[in-house]
Amino acid sequence: MELPVFKCKNADDVLRAVKDYNISFVQFWFIDIVGTLKSFQITPKELEAAFEEGMGFDGSSILGFTRIDESDMVAFPDPETFQMVSWRPTERPVARMFCDIKNPDGTPFEGDPRYVLRRNLEKAASKGYTMYVGPELEFFTFASPNEPKILDFGGYFDAPPLDLGNDIRREIIFNLEKMGIQVEYSHHEVAPSQHEIDLRYQEALRMADAAVTYKVVVKEVARKHGCYATFMPKPLFGENGSGMHVHQSLFKNGSNAFFDANAEYCLSGECKSYIAGLLKHIKEFTVITNPTVNSYKRLVPGYEAPVYVAWANRNRSALIRVPMYKPGKEVATRMELRCPDPTANPYLAFAAMLAAGLKGIEEGYEVSTPVEENIFSMTEYEMAGKGIESLPGSLYEATVAFENSELMKEALGEHLHAAYVKAKKAEWDEFRTHVSEWEISRYLPTL
Repeated sequence: MELPVFKCKNADDVLRAVKDYNISFVQFWFIDIVGTLKSFQITPKELEAAFEEGMGFDGSSILGFTRIDESDMVAFPDPETFQMVSWRPTERPVARMFCDIKNPDGTPFEGDPRYVLRRNLEKAASKGYTMYVGPELEFFTFASPNEPKILDFGGYFDAPPLDLGNDIRREIIFNLEKMGIQVEYSHHEVAPSQHEIDLRYQEALRMADAAVTYKVVVKEVARKHGCYATFMPKPLFGENGSGMHVHQSLFKNGSNAFFDANAEYCLSGECKSYIAGLLKHIKEFTVITNPTVNSYKRLVPGYEAPVYVAWANRNRSALIRVPMYKPGKEVATRMELRCPDPTANPYLAFAAMLAAGLKGIEEGYEVSTPVEENIFSMTEYEMAGKGIESLPGSLYEATVAFENSELMKEALGEHLHAAYVKAKKAEWDEFRTHVSEWEISRYLPTL
């Protein structure tokens, strides 16, 4: 059976589809504060009640949700996210819906990342803006999850036989399209056994849902091919890491608010202030876009990862790049934030970016002069002369900047902000007290 792409608008549409396609189970999806997918499944006979009353669960068992003495949470499925899961058998198929998490009294739960993004999007909408994003999620394929044993020696844009992941990427794309997720293109990336599949831009909440789905599909398809896919930012020493460059734009009254035909670089004042907002506040939300200890092994000079707080036109050594404008392509005017990596919780990452950009627009921030030279080749003295700073150098440094940020506390809410700080400090403490193989081999024979 060929899987249809559903465009459900309400509960009745979902109930009809479940009956028409003989769906066996419906998975309810949501994610915790660090982006780990959580899921439980129900039978079709429970679905109508789930739409009306939600499905209860123990929130105290979910990272960053609630304490044991206030553990009851309720998951309400979003009918517009209903799709069959493409990697399961088509006989008695399985479907999924993303959920909005609420308190028992029906109010939105402030620790739900999906609600956090929705709230920031509503703030933008109150000013007339709709946020569109297009992430580029890179990943590696290895022989197993136990060691980073590469499967090919291909490089950037290499074709078979150097690229041995072509069939995997092809099947991933087919699976994504079956779930209504549009793909722009795919290719082998710079490092051996590294790949990139770019999703076509769409509204930010739907794209966050798509990004979560993308990661599940990548892992499931790789598993079927007998290998392991990972979004770990820096699994190979001496090779480029995996990023999640995020292209973003704001639309207003149906037009791209970032485009101005009469302005320098064809960028509107709103776009320049949005960029300025990201640059000014980037250190405050780096721990959201780059949330693991390993993230900061990628954010070092020399491997194409942008670590310098600057913007440019086309220059890929800057933190923010503005792709070249093409006449007649006004809707494609956008800016690209290049530091995020694919371990980021997409709901929180998009919310943090939007909050910083809107702050820039609200306060009328003025953007700095674009840096078109290769920043990677500059000396520290030259960078200081241009006012170019660096991103935080460790998870701890980034967590402290986030903890002290009033903007992030406001954007993400006090509950989630505090829970995220607690989780990241615990991760850092676990890392800093661990005795690594490097320390053993370096010090044990001589000290």
